[in-house]
Amino acid sequence: MPALTIRPGACALDFLSLGALVHRLDPGVIPFRKARTLEVHVSGGEYNVAANLSDCFGLKTGVATAMIDNPIGELIAARVREMGVTPYYKRFENDGVHGPNMATVYSDRGAGVRAPVVFYNRSNEAAALLKAGDFDWAAIFAGGVKWFHSGGIFAALSKTTPGLIIEGMKAAKAAGAVVSLDLNFRAKLWKASGGEHTAVETLRSIVEHVDCLIGNEEDMQKGLGVRGPEVTKKSESKLNTDDFFGMIDNTLKEFPNLKVVATTLREAHSTNRHDWAAVLWAGGEKFKTPHLSLDVVDRIGGGDGFAAGLIYGLLTGQTPERSLRLGWAHGALLTTFPGDVTMAKLPEVEALADGGSARVQR
Repeated sequence: MPALTIRPGACALDFLSLGALVHRLDPGVIPFRKARTLEVHVSGGEYNVAANLSDCFGLKTGVATAMIDNPIGELIAARVREMGVTPYYKRFENDGVHGPNMATVYSDRGAGVRAPVVFYNRSNEAAALLKAGDFDWAAIFAGGVKWFHSGGIFAALSKTTPGLIIEGMKAAKAAGAVVSLDLNFRAKLWKASGGEHTAVETLRSIVEHVDCLIGNEEDMQKGLGVRGPEVTKKSESKLNTDDFFGMIDNTLKEFPNLKVVATTLREAHSTNRHDWAAVLWAGGEKFKTPHLSLDVVDRIGGGDGFAAGLIYGLLTGQTPERSLRLGWAHGALLTTFPGDVTMAKLPEVEALADGGSARVQR
């Protein structure tokens, strides 16, 4: 059975994502309660993939999202332009007091035995107000789009965002685009939106419209209710790809519409030392990467880096195995940079995918 059919010829966009833009405040290794200075990163689980595909991989990408008319909105919009992503904004007027707002994510990096801590201020978030009918999909898709992507973070924001995701996916299918979803299960967000039962019910309704599903073991178990390895118990063994292929098999039984399923595998020995691998099921075949030991600077965005490299390979007609290696390599490299989006160059990704090392480049 064929894995994916990519729309041939030139299109206005290679890739379009639908999701929320946020700004992340980062005190580095200092806990927030002791912080004096903060770095500002522009992020968003769905946007990050578009930014990575544009900046590192050179594709034409866009993002459909909410934007507000205050200086934080201007800062975020400037970073989107800097990454070469075409925006399709539903604009909201900020009243200068109550919002609506661009969400704030607070995330320190931790260090060693001290884990990173992530918390949010998504009160009166503009993106949570988005609903079906807010975007003119016919106009957006008129010039052609090859791939449409959204994610579980955006689905968790409100009762209206899942309907918008499904509307966008239906429009993408009608326009001949591949549709993907990164489950990106976030327990804190779903707890505020009805809990795990709501997450499973919502995400399962979305996955029915998906060609390519991306997520790790926790995403699939807690986001879709699929049986798999115990995610709350620390295993004494190294990452076992057989366990995760079994979980993918269970997912495919429940969602036969899926053509590609990809999963990252991570074992954190400490905040800064992780084992990293990935697996892919595509068109009935199974692929896996080697295990790589990562010295992590900032783990936020690694999964989005994996998704971008994988999608780049699939979009550009590379083999499933090569596409998986590109995702694995780019996700690994992204953890060596501060911030949520890529600072890697394509030759660096290709070199690591081909088995390169960290020797000095002279």
